[in-house]
Amino acid sequence: MYSTATIFWWLRNRLKLKFMSLKGRAEVYYRETFGREINWEHPEDLNQWINKLAFTTDTREWSRLADKYAVREYVESCGLGDILVPLLAVWDNPDDIDLDALPDSFVLKATNGSGDVRIVADKSKTDAAELRAYFKNLFRHPFGKATAEPHYLRIKPRVVAEQLLDKDKQSVESKSLIDYKVWCIGGEPELVFVVMNRQGGVYETAAYDTKWQYHKEYLNHNDVHRPVSTVVPAPLNLDKMLDCARVLAQGFPQVRVDFYEVGGNLYFGEMTFTAACGRIVSLSDNALAMLGVKIHGGG
Repeated sequence: MYSTATIFWWLRNRLKLKFMSLKGRAEVYYRETFGREINWEHPEDLNQWINKLAFTTDTREWSRLADKYAVREYVESCGLGDILVPLLAVWDNPDDIDLDALPDSFVLKATNGSGDVRIVADKSKTDAAELRAYFKNLFRHPFGKATAEPHYLRIKPRVVAEQLLDKDKQSVESKSLIDYKVWCIGGEPELVFVVMNRQGGVYETAAYDTKWQYHKEYLNHNDVHRPVSTVVPAPLNLDKMLDCARVLAQGFPQVRVDFYEVGGNLYFGEMTFTAACGRIVSLSDNALAMLGVKIHGGG
């Protein structure tokens, strides 16, 4: 049990956070996670660079491209429309979600969130009212405020319906879709972070360079981020994946571009500018420093 003094200290600090600027909140979260301060003048690793860029540069384009709907236009404009997951519908108001207009299986996403996804494998077993209530509740709380990610506050909250990709049609067996997260620095792919077998907040991870050489030293494994349980071969579309990431990442000091590969086809997932809110713990200090030292300027 925690002492009364400890509980009081925690509650006092949570109350202080409520009235802090987002930058101040980011500083507190960073200190609580890593036990040190952000070096705003001379960032020392990827996490510190993410924070510096988020709070000291123009991130209006981040807002457009972190939007799960608006980013589709950007991907199209880059000549990469063929890698977009087919769009089924988009609604400004969760009350307008119309299951009758959708196929038997689909995915619903919040345009302004992170991980706010509802997978519907069988529409006949789905409670439409519960789905609408889920997204209405999400939209009551401005995403980005609690996590200290200011660019999300500019994104209009909407609900997007996309085709459900079949996890059983991947080249590697996984209990979930396999995320190929390509970290790009200055528009150039540097590292592919693989996430698979997601279950109940626990998942398996691996890290590869662009030649698909495995780098165990780039990973932090614990009870949540576990090592992969099987060999992960290079994606069939690895070269195309890296080329697409390179095109989409142009002009940004750092960004992570996520992909899927299903049925031999490459699909775009999303663009992430504040991975783990600038408090990444799944990558090792070695990897964070390696990526951070490659970043130059503020965009």
